[in-house]
Amino acid sequence: MKKVKYLFLILLTLLVLPFTVFADEEEEVTTEEDDKEVIVYFFRGEGCSHCAEAEAWFESIEEELGSKFKIVDYETWYNEDNANLMTKVAKARGEEDTATGVPYIIIGDASWVGFDASYESEMTDKINEMYEQEVSKRYNIMDFLDSDTTDTKNNTGNDILSLVIILLVCGGIGTGIYFARKQNA
Repeated sequence: MKKVKYLFLILLTLLVLPFTVFADEEEEVTTEEDDKEVIVYFFRGEGCSHCAEAEAWFESIEEELGSKFKIVDYETWYNEDNANLMTKVAKARGEEDTATGVPYIIIGDASWVGFDASYESEMTDKINEMYEQEVSKRYNIMDFLDSDTTDTKNNTGNDILSLVIILLVCGGIGTGIYFARKQNA
């Protein structure tokens, strides 16, 4: 009877395991101040001179506006996933014909293709405007992308694996109970 209890405890532990293994690892703890920052999506190419100019400009406003924005950077020339994401973002914004190059910068509901000094005041104004908005009411292009992203496909695979493990554990428990009863009989 003691063996059955230990077997049951082990199988119960295995039943809980899939839910702990597949927990989101990239989940970050953020403070309320971090949540207030405006997200600047920056699609760029490694070695692109205009991208380097844009990066230098963002660094130059860091002291003045650094607490108001954070850059989410996507290198698209050497990363196919990022290039595909840029295409999806451009399509979601209705800019698939115009947003064909880098840098492609998105702040709230505004975007810029390329970089020029004339964009600087527009981008600064947009960062300030978005920062003053309530976080829950801000426009975020990532909320409007198609739902067929690779993350969803990976989660589906993880869900199936979890289900298979749960079924195996339940089968193991049933088998353990069957053999325990058979021994006692």
